[in-house]
Amino acid sequence: MAERGDKLKRFIKDEARALGFSDCRIARAEDMPEAAARLRDGVARGYYGEMAWMAETLERRSSPLALWPEARSVIMLSMNYGPDEDPRPLLARRDRANISVYARNRDYHDVVKGKLKQMAGRFAARTGAEVKVFVDTAPVMEKPIAEKAGIGWQGKHTNLVSRSQGSWFFLGSIFTTEELDPDAAERDHCGSCRACLDACPTDAFPAPYRLDARRCISYLTIEHHGTIPLEFRQAMGNRIYGCDDCLAACPWNKFAKAASEMKLAAREDLKAPEIARFLAFDDAGFRSFFTGSPVKRIGRDRFVRNCLIAAGNSGLASLIAPCRALLDDESPAVRAMAVWALSRLLPADAFATLARTRKPEHDKTVLEEWSGAGETLCI
Repeated sequence: MAERGDKLKRFIKDEARALGFSDCRIARAEDMPEAAARLRDGVARGYYGEMAWMAETLERRSSPLALWPEARSVIMLSMNYGPDEDPRPLLARRDRANISVYARNRDYHDVVKGKLKQMAGRFAARTGAEVKVFVDTAPVMEKPIAEKAGIGWQGKHTNLVSRSQGSWFFLGSIFTTEELDPDAAERDHCGSCRACLDACPTDAFPAPYRLDARRCISYLTIEHHGTIPLEFRQAMGNRIYGCDDCLAACPWNKFAKAASEMKLAAREDLKAPEIARFLAFDDAGFRSFFTGSPVKRIGRDRFVRNCLIAAGNSGLASLIAPCRALLDDESPAVRAMAVWALSRLLPADAFATLARTRKPEHDKTVLEEWSGAGETLCI
């Protein structure tokens, strides 16, 4: 029996390596009371903002067995997407848009899930066991399970950290009815370091190991609908999709195998794209450019809304004309952020003239932006 188990584990890890996964570890499918308690506390405090599914799936998310009672083992896998260089210098290039490193290639859900299905199929054929694969979209607490499996530990920024991959990797899981010997859990190696916490531009960490998503730029640019709250706009800088600051600040990244052949490389045209190009996108242009990208999921209106905030933060007169063109956009959120961007880019007298001569506006949100911008100029 032990010999069969050893052979199965070798088979699993050989398959994972062949498919391009950076690491593969195994955990028992069992209750995780500490992780479930943290999750309930975060939901109770409202840390998840508009992500209502966190509360709706709370019970199923709290344990692998709650999701699938017949599961006995969880095969956790990671895939490296580490950048070849620190992405933070791009924040200083005011004419450029900063897209989170993980979103600069094909949608990882598709990439990782495809490989998981291949691996799960081969495993099921070999063992006769039942299998289910999950990549982020199902109610699975992947990070606590991955910690139990030994892939890494949940850092103070709440993301998983690995001694060999730093903070740059995706997670996927294969649940199975097969009993497999678990790997040793990883322990926390953060120590007294708080680099990730101090790096956050919006103070989204109320305490180490706690994230208030309502203040997180990743949440605001991806999950949040409507206009971005005023208090966070300037801090967003040129971040138009996600934020890498806390990940990039992690000292463990220096041990990551960023040049490894087992990683997803970025699209060249997403490494430092021009803001002006994105401001000109209509829906068809947006969908065409981001085909196969995770960015496509937020839709053109939210994306252009984010780009307008980056334009407003740029201080560049060259972006006035494309922002002004968006005052007539069909989306109220886009029109509202165009007003804010112009209030930052135009001289006070020019903006006052624009406000007096603008077309009639009936949307409350947009009117509030016009009013708020006018009050700001008077201060």
